[in-house]
Amino acid sequence: MWVHDIDPVALDLGFIQVHWYGLMYLVGFAAAWWLGTYRANRPGSGWSAQQVSDLVFWGAVGVVIGGRSGYVLFYHFDYFLQNPLWLFHLWEGGMSFHGGLIGVLVVLWLFGRHHRKGFFEMGDFVAPLIPIGLGAGRIGNFIGGELWGRATDLPWGVIFPRAGDGVPRHPSQLYEFVLEGVVLFAVLWWFSSKPRPRMAVSGLFLLLYGTFRSLVELVREPDEHLGFVAFDWLSMGQLLSLPMILAGAFLLTWAYHRGTVNCRLE
Repeated sequence: MWVHDIDPVALDLGFIQVHWYGLMYLVGFAAAWWLGTYRANRPGSGWSAQQVSDLVFWGAVGVVIGGRSGYVLFYHFDYFLQNPLWLFHLWEGGMSFHGGLIGVLVVLWLFGRHHRKGFFEMGDFVAPLIPIGLGAGRIGNFIGGELWGRATDLPWGVIFPRAGDGVPRHPSQLYEFVLEGVVLFAVLWWFSSKPRPRMAVSGLFLLLYGTFRSLVELVREPDEHLGFVAFDWLSMGQLLSLPMILAGAFLLTWAYHRGTVNCRLE
């Protein structure tokens, strides 16, 4: 069994510390910009490089605002009621993917109105750009020794000192890196490069992410202050992923039921 002893601080300048987790956000946004620009430069994409740059910038704003708000409201609502200003304590950490997703959806709606692009045209373009950032974020979680898995006797179990019990645990962060980062990116990038109906890429993203997240939650330790939210096995992550799975299945079914195939690469 391996004992986790990675320093979460990438650079210590004395007056400020740069954490690996924060750098992973930069990796994610840079990857989204590069991949988006690559697709925008393809003939008939309907996108310009400047639009991609603007979208990534405002998407980053949506991720931060939505991610922080979601973390506070979904996971620490009781503390928020006691101290509403804690919402703005960004330096204390705490981000929620589901909150960040809501923030990005709001940005897509506003950006689409401004540039006269349909909501699902936006969603289908953006969805394949997201998994690299998700995977990078999970690497950041692993380096930081947080969001660990449940106890295991498997040979790749990791002892996370921050857990405080010396018990080998599933490196659930790495499971999520593989599923939410590598697999999700490969499937969406391939699928979005083929003829398919509008909104199918968006639907596949929601369906796969919700499914992958729910599966990993089966071996991930639930939040200590929340525990299981129902049935002695349902975690908050699974509860928040359920609407994504249902919405993704609905969008895929609706997209192919309409039968209109979009041959453009987005």
